Amino acid sequence: MSDIEPTESEKSAPEDRETEGPLDDAEANPVRPYIDLGGVKILPREGLHLRLEIEEESQRVVAVALDYAGSTLQVQPFAAPRSSGLWHEIRSQIGEQVALQGGRSEEREGPFGPELVAQVPVAGGQPGETRIARFIGVDGPRWFLRGVISGDGAVAPEAAALVEDLFRSVVVVRGSVPMPPRDLIPLQMPATPAAPGA
Repeated sequence: MSDIEPTESEKSAPEDRETEGPLDDAEANPVRPYIDLGGVKILPREGLHLRLEIEEESQRVVAVALDYAGSTLQVQPFAAPRSSGLWHEIRSQIGEQVALQGGRSEEREGPFGPELVAQVPVAGGQPGETRIARFIGVDGPRWFLRGVISGDGAVAPEAAALVEDLFRSVVVVRGSVPMPPRDLIPLQMPATPAAPGA
């Protein structure tokens, strides 16, 4: 075997992440008009609609869903170790979960590194009905950002490019509070009214 398998703890990120994103809060331009959602900041843009996904039991925000260009991008920021990454390990776990749900997935190389393209059974849909979702992930400094792309961005190259650009524009705010790796970095409602169209 000549192919070198990545070790589970190796970081996975585009080489230009520090300049092109997804950015760490310390790398972001402080004068840009970001919408502050706690663990992530989102740059408003024309046609972008933002939804917060809230866990019923705890009433805490568990994900940010961005509807844009006929696609939905769901993002979640997690705490990660300083020197190692989470994406290689998490990717294999997502593949196992998809298989348990009766779906299937395949790994491919994408603009952010390895990604999973999954055919996931539609909840409450017709038997055998599936939807395609792309699972993308980037390991940053002490954080890991997971994205799930569905809709046009999962299947159409032009829409995919728009959603990938949106993912790159996300800023992760890790904060200095110690957190176990894999813990969701707390998300919150925006403090100020969002910009029109956001």
